[in-house]
Amino acid sequence: MLKKLVACLLCIPLVFLLGSGLVLAEPIKKPQQQVDLTPNAQSAVLMDADTGTIIQGKNKDVKLPPASITKIMTMVLIMEAIDSGKITLDEKVTTSEYAASMGGSQIFLQPGEEMTVQDMLKGIAMASGNDASVAMAEKIAGSEENFVQMMNERAEQLGMKNTHFVNCNGLPAQNHFTTAYDIAIMSRELLKHPIITKFTSSYQDYLRKDSEKPFWLVNTNKLVRFYSGADGLKTGYTSEAKFCLSATAKRDNFRIIAVVLGEPNTKTRNAEVTRMFDYAFAQYMNYSIFKSGDELGSFKVTKGDVSSVPLIAKQHYSVLMKKGESTEGIRHEVQINSDLRAPIAQGQSIGKLIVYKGDQQLAEYPLESPLAVGKAGWWTLFKRSISQMF
Repeated sequence: MLKKLVACLLCIPLVFLLGSGLVLAEPIKKPQQQVDLTPNAQSAVLMDADTGTIIQGKNKDVKLPPASITKIMTMVLIMEAIDSGKITLDEKVTTSEYAASMGGSQIFLQPGEEMTVQDMLKGIAMASGNDASVAMAEKIAGSEENFVQMMNERAEQLGMKNTHFVNCNGLPAQNHFTTAYDIAIMSRELLKHPIITKFTSSYQDYLRKDSEKPFWLVNTNKLVRFYSGADGLKTGYTSEAKFCLSATAKRDNFRIIAVVLGEPNTKTRNAEVTRMFDYAFAQYMNYSIFKSGDELGSFKVTKGDVSSVPLIAKQHYSVLMKKGESTEGIRHEVQINSDLRAPIAQGQSIGKLIVYKGDQQLAEYPLESPLAVGKAGWWTLFKRSISQMF
């Protein structure tokens, strides 16, 4: 009887504590699940443009029809042709009957009509012109078939493992597919050409300004008008692909790429991309290592027509960090390949930039020669030897 009484007395404080809501032991915490920012999209990717880091992904490697987002690769090849000197922005492009016959989104090019590369780019970037895309493909490669081969080769070079193009404009075609992740990769590549946002960020413009009936262009990507920092890139729609968008926004030196595929309508598509942008800018920042145009140093070339080449940052080099995270201990190393010998081609790999935090590697960037270095003649080498002696 006494034992029962003692047991009851011992239970009273326990009952009191539990009844008061006090917790006697710390419960086991479950890992916090990441919120789905794009519940209506079939596939999505949120990427830091500088580092290529995926902040969030959803079915990112699922192969889907991309509709007019295809034109991002078309614009990549156009920009590379401009940079290489193959074509210029002021150069005229003649429209073929085949290019003029494209349906869907178009700028209503007529067979034989001439338009500058710059205006063709406007038509592609802003109005998603299928006819302008084919006209530019024929200008660069001679035919759309040759151009599509170039698109697939470039996709392979960029590591787009789940992509296959059949045309240059995204009109429905069998075996024409890509993924949200691959779209983010080619979007990041396109953004390496800063001039492109001059076209993709414009909300409205005109073609054929000097004609009796100027053609009014309105950007199909409404975020460039309504979201602070948004300046591209490309929308897409077909009944098969539904509503798609590869969008980019930049605030300060922090640029984000957001890709959604298979959205039910434009309102939902824009709302979910806005949500992705808001999340990235609220939660993350980038820690700058070098800004575009900064001097990284120089590298020596054995037996080159120049002995030393200045190395200038061609892009913004940074590391992605959560806001509030300590930057203490972040350092970088510029590692140049040993024994670089002429000739060296422009764009040839010459080393890498590695960023560390303590002993942990955070990022690695390839470094390329900013110019071509030819072999030096014997007289140049002789004079160089004499100068080194004295």
